[in-house]
Amino acid sequence: MTAHRARLTEMDIRRLIKADDEDERASAAHKLCRSMERLPLDEEGRAAAEKILRLLAEDSAEMVRRAMAVTLKSSDLIPRDLARRLAADIETVALPIIACSPAFHDEDLIEIVRAGSAARQVAVAGRPSVSRDVADAVAEHGAHEAVRTLASNDNADLSERALERAVERFGRVDDVVAALAYRQVLPLHITEQLIEIASETVREHLVSRHAIAPETAVRLTQFARERATVDLIDQAAGQADLADFVAQLNARKVLNASLLLRALARGRMTLFEHGLAELAQTPHQRAWLMVHDGGPLGLKALYDRAGLPPRLFAAFRAGVDTWKALQGEGADTSGEAFRERMLERFLSQRPAVAREDLAYLMERLDRPMATSEHQRAA
Repeated sequence: MTAHRARLTEMDIRRLIKADDEDERASAAHKLCRSMERLPLDEEGRAAAEKILRLLAEDSAEMVRRAMAVTLKSSDLIPRDLARRLAADIETVALPIIACSPAFHDEDLIEIVRAGSAARQVAVAGRPSVSRDVADAVAEHGAHEAVRTLASNDNADLSERALERAVERFGRVDDVVAALAYRQVLPLHITEQLIEIASETVREHLVSRHAIAPETAVRLTQFARERATVDLIDQAAGQADLADFVAQLNARKVLNASLLLRALARGRMTLFEHGLAELAQTPHQRAWLMVHDGGPLGLKALYDRAGLPPRLFAAFRAGVDTWKALQGEGADTSGEAFRERMLERFLSQRPAVAREDLAYLMERLDRPMATSEHQRAA
């Protein structure tokens, strides 16, 4: 230790020993710990610092022990055995050390988690880095607050087993489900489970943030229509290979007139074209020509070849004509504003469509209108 630090240490140790006032001792402890942390220490200096820390840890005043714990919570000056001792102290002393100290080994942290104190479990789960073994322990034994904190910690290494256990234990607890859903990386099967149990807002995040296979989207859409789990039309918009997407939809027997009419009414012309091409077993380029440049009979021929219901052709014809009319007016067909205009104009024609399709389209029309009103209000 330098001469300056030696004088400072001796003076503050005398204050710690002689002062009867807890506030004065706590102030001296804070000053001493801060000095030890900031200044370089050689081997002799670190040994002296450790003796001082052990003295502070034995002080009867909580304020003194807490001053040390808070000041040195992230320091490597605290040895492992002392860190374990402080972790067993009252929470005001223990939690800063548990949450940050680099002195702990994984087995120490797992022991803390298994001891069952929710506050200490939360401190472990929120550490700057949580190893896979420790994360497994929190997922298995942690209180719901600890598991939520763990899921929210992107520096926690969560294994698939830990994620599965968290979903198994707290799949009905909204804040845990949301924390899991907003992790940066999730295995596909965990994403699927979360979609089935999450709120609508969290579900939409999962669908947009994490890659979901088309067949998964199909199955989840069928899971419960009243919950509107995954909208296949929205899912299609994010697909790099739309032809493969619609082929898989067809294989699952959900590429039908209802889906294509909904897509067309919402301005998803490319999905409509690919869908007709798949059902008619014709190349997309040929389907495009028959829809857009085939004259009045091109669409009808393609429609019939696709095997779609004759009674709905008028509605499809109205949808294609509406799309072309808006395009002719110079509308940008790629934006949400166009989709809203397309849907409004299509519905204003009172198309003869199935009741469930009409209800779906009306619901989709309400969503962008509500968003627009919110943006204007903001």
